Amino acid sequence: MSKKRRQHRAEFKFQVALEAIKGTATVSELASRYEIHPNLVTTWKRQLLEGGSSLFNNQNGARREREQEALQSELYEQIGRLKMELEWLKKKAARFG
Repeated sequence: MSKKRRQHRAEFKFQVALEAIKGTATVSELASRYEIHPNLVTTWKRQLLEGGSSLFNNQNGARREREQEALQSELYEQIGRLKMELEWLKKKAARFG
């Protein structure tokens, strides 16, 4: 019978990796405290160090995308209003013309 691998939540991985980065305890101490293999601590620490900057890039990108969508929506509304006004003016001109 094989042993099922434990699944760890992202918050847990982040907490362990952050403690490893702080350096207040060794990798072995952290592994023992959280009852995980030392390789996991090292891997999660490396992932946080390598991918941490992308957290800030994604926030700015998402905000910029939301702003762009709002602007696009506003422009479509204006185009719709202008088309309606143009059609109304054409009808008026046709009656008097």
